[in-house]
Amino acid sequence: MEPLRPWLVPFLLPEHCFDQFFLRFQLLHVPCLKILLSKVLGYGIVAGSVLVKVPQLLKVWGSRSGGGLSLPSVLLELLALGGSVGYGCARSFPFSAWGESLFLLLQTLTLLFLILHFGGRTGRGLALVAVFGAFLGLLVSPLTPLSFVTALQALNLPIIILSRLIQIVTNARQGHTGQLSGVSTGLLFGGALARIFTSLTETGDLLLASTFAASATCNGVLLAQVLLLGGSRDPHPKKE
Repeated sequence: MEPLRPWLVPFLLPEHCFDQFFLRFQLLHVPCLKILLSKVLGYGIVAGSVLVKVPQLLKVWGSRSGGGLSLPSVLLELLALGGSVGYGCARSFPFSAWGESLFLLLQTLTLLFLILHFGGRTGRGLALVAVFGAFLGLLVSPLTPLSFVTALQALNLPIIILSRLIQIVTNARQGHTGQLSGVSTGLLFGGALARIFTSLTETGDLLLASTFAASATCNGVLLAQVLLLGGSRDPHPKKE
């Protein structure tokens, strides 16, 4: 079994769990089974996150409109995702514990640009993409103090709640969910639920787990709105 060690340690199993499974044949060792489940689930979430917002992007692209999507909500979500990426890098957490934040950030940044582009503000969209790219580069660099990154992660909880509340209120006021994708919202809801378990198992970080718990709750409300209210019937409303 030793040839398997470089393939499994430390990507899926720590050394002592490899020994438990493959040397002592303790296949029902509960603590190690939790670690293995968390790792597999974590990598699955990271892999799935590559496509999580693709349905949302396709919906906006197909309708040539970001109608119903709150721009402040998207901006706040970007800030929260940037904080998660910076925190994961600064604390040297395994990529399986935070990697989806990076892929979600890239997709959310694309969504921001599309909303502005189809709203006739392409130049502003390009400027925001450039500014946020520079901010993210600085955030993950050694120049940024750990205390600042930790403070930003601590702010993620209210930022995420505020971001989702803005979209929830927007949906309630207009009586529909516009171009909000039910598929993407459902995937974000499920991913956040799974992340509560993986965060506690892999990092033991209550701050990180609390952030995902808040995200799951708010995405659950958005998903309920998609199911109950439905999307906009006219993605290109006529100007009065």
